Amino acid sequence: MNQKPLRTLLLWTIWAATTIIAYVSMYSDTEVWDFIEHDPSKITWLILALFCVGLIGSFALTMLITLELFTAYNIEDQVKGHGLSALGEQTFKRAVGRFFGALKTTLDANGHIDVEALLNSELGVYQRISHTVEVVGNLLITLGLIGTVMGLTLTLTGLTGSLDALGHDQELLLSGLRKAMSGMGTAFYTTLLGAVLGGVLLRVFAQITDHGVEGLFDHLMRICLVYCSADLQPSLERDIRFLNTEMEALGQRAKVLQIAFGESKKAMAHFRNEVSHLKEISQEENEQLLNSIRYHKQYCKVLREEVRHMQAVNKPWWIRLVHALGFYKT
Repeated sequence: MNQKPLRTLLLWTIWAATTIIAYVSMYSDTEVWDFIEHDPSKITWLILALFCVGLIGSFALTMLITLELFTAYNIEDQVKGHGLSALGEQTFKRAVGRFFGALKTTLDANGHIDVEALLNSELGVYQRISHTVEVVGNLLITLGLIGTVMGLTLTLTGLTGSLDALGHDQELLLSGLRKAMSGMGTAFYTTLLGAVLGGVLLRVFAQITDHGVEGLFDHLMRICLVYCSADLQPSLERDIRFLNTEMEALGQRAKVLQIAFGESKKAMAHFRNEVSHLKEISQEENEQLLNSIRYHKQYCKVLREEVRHMQAVNKPWWIRLVHALGFYKT
């Protein structure tokens, strides 16, 4: 596996381990943590909280840069000797993949390609995160100075109380001196924490991530200039390639249209079969209806004859006798 993408993560880890070892060796015998726990101003708590935020942001950015470098080296292996066309229709989620996807999209549309501007657009979020970590470091230094001023204020207040109690109130004198010493501790430790955590640690972490982003930028520029230069420069070959791409797209659309026409033809044939079937069914139904009418007419004729005979049978006997003798005609 290529070890070059791990360079930023390795530098970040070395610096973090070095500072931890140096801090433990220098301040293990001091009362820094005890003072932080009982700090009356609570500025040291705020300094530590902001330092943790900056540290987490710096580590997350380092991991993202490392993953982006792995993606960049993977894409470099793909485009060697083949250009952007080797990427095919891949979809990438990270900035490097989006950058090459945007290059390929612009190339397919035969548009103007500004590699540097596109790189700044894709990597701008990483640069802003790194700058934010540096701003947090500067803020820690400012908080340390604010703690120094507050500590000196507490010291002067305690000394003033001690001077007022000098010679007549021993307990008040000791209380003022303790307050003054506490103020000096606040001034010293807040300055120390702000300068060490913000001015040294976070600033160096920000420099490491800045160099990581710049290294990623330079590596992507090198890939474009060495392996994708034929794709990026306007040329007759690029225009022909764009024309071939358009012809392929047109051929795909023609195939889709041909398939659609074939499906439409099948649908029309099916429709004709359905109409013919319905016509046959209609003819059979009409024939059955005509037969039913003929049967009904025959039935009505028979029914009339039957009614006539019934009427003849039901007439009185003298009328039937007259009919029989032929004297009366109905």
